[in-house]
Amino acid sequence: QVQLVESGGGLVQAGGSLRLSCVASQSTFSSYTMGWHRQAPGKERDVVAAISWSGETYYSLDSVKGRFTISRDAAKNTVYLQMSSLKPEDTAVYYCALGRRWPYSPEAVDYWGKGTLVTVSS
Repeated sequence: QVQLVESGGGLVQAGGSLRLSCVASQSTFSSYTMGWHRQAPGKERDVVAAISWSGETYYSLDSVKGRFTISRDAAKNTVYLQMSSLKPEDTAVYYCALGRRWPYSPEAVDYWGKGTLVTVSS
């Protein structure tokens, strides 16, 4: 059983930046893919970005390309989501996920974090 714990969410003004972190309870990077998803109120959970065990990255949403960057630190069992030029429409609960497939697939997620709330004010 792997536990994922997100942190770094909060309230930020439009145009600001946040860095989300997700720490895994055990080493996962050699075998798993890591992803960030988000869910806004009343909407479905969407894939935001993912990173493979080899470091390949994938950004699902056109709206975040060029603004969000996913990265990882294998020594710390941590994956990050650096978010810049934030917009009110980025407001959502952001979830970390651990998957077993690349290309990344939400259907192949084995573990979820509990989420961290990001609120972007206009």
